[in-house]
Amino acid sequence: MRTVRVGTFSPSVLVEVAAETGALRHAELDVLEIPATSSPAQFAALMDGELDAVLTNPDNVVAYRCLPNNPLSRTADVRILAAIDGGLGLSLFGQAGCAGPKQLRGGVLSVDAPTTGFAFIAYDLLDRLGLRKGDDYTIEAMGSTPRRTEALLGARCHMTILNAGNDLRAEAEGAVRLSSVTGIGPYVGTVLAARGETIERDGDMLARLIETLLQTATDLVAGKHADLALAATERRCGLDRATAERYLKTLTDPAEGLIPDGWMSPDALSTVIDLRNRYQPGATKLTLKSVLGSGIVDDGLLPAS
Repeated sequence: MRTVRVGTFSPSVLVEVAAETGALRHAELDVLEIPATSSPAQFAALMDGELDAVLTNPDNVVAYRCLPNNPLSRTADVRILAAIDGGLGLSLFGQAGCAGPKQLRGGVLSVDAPTTGFAFIAYDLLDRLGLRKGDDYTIEAMGSTPRRTEALLGARCHMTILNAGNDLRAEAEGAVRLSSVTGIGPYVGTVLAARGETIERDGDMLARLIETLLQTATDLVAGKHADLALAATERRCGLDRATAERYLKTLTDPAEGLIPDGWMSPDALSTVIDLRNRYQPGATKLTLKSVLGSGIVDDGLLPAS
């Protein structure tokens, strides 16, 4: 049995279902989920070899592979191995009682870190509501999605981006869903990523992990393991049964839910790149061709179709 150290932002229902069905045990794997406090902290741990893989936003892989001016001021051979989901309800939220964008003017936007993918989603969705970055609100880094959920519900911020069950919990407690990432374009919210060194050394282990997660995703989308998924959602996300059932619908949604084939769509990667170019432009403009040319997507461990 191999232990795989996987960095996560929100507790993974997919990983728990894979464990509860015995699929991980059959693959001779034990997944140790290590919660991230922020994306810079997650990638510092990955790059230092403290994690074998991460479930993360694809923008983070772009930043820490292609851009030396990232928050850690260093790059590494980090690669996207599989696309996992389409955002899982990724949306802009206002605090309880928010009647619309005018009420957010002058407020605080809570982000993981100001120069990361979910922050760019927030800037874009706010821009579409008529609120301009740098003029109409202030930005504060408050860490991972669960931490930002607590900040929003505790009135320590006025707005933030939430997903993966955190959005439904916030909504159930009165927060207002203002707009969704689906209004921006094709999007992948979570990918599995690892260092090139780990891929070379432990490729078989990572291949078994990918195959197990994608097969579990395929089963869930096909309607299997619903009771296990609901129980995992209630336990991991702190949701009641009715709200957990809503999350299961998100998990199996063709646009926002799990991606059973693990394919990283170039169109979705293009959305990530366009957002970064718009809200954190560098000396050299990123292009889809240059980012793909860097070798950022490594599909060599995906199961044969």
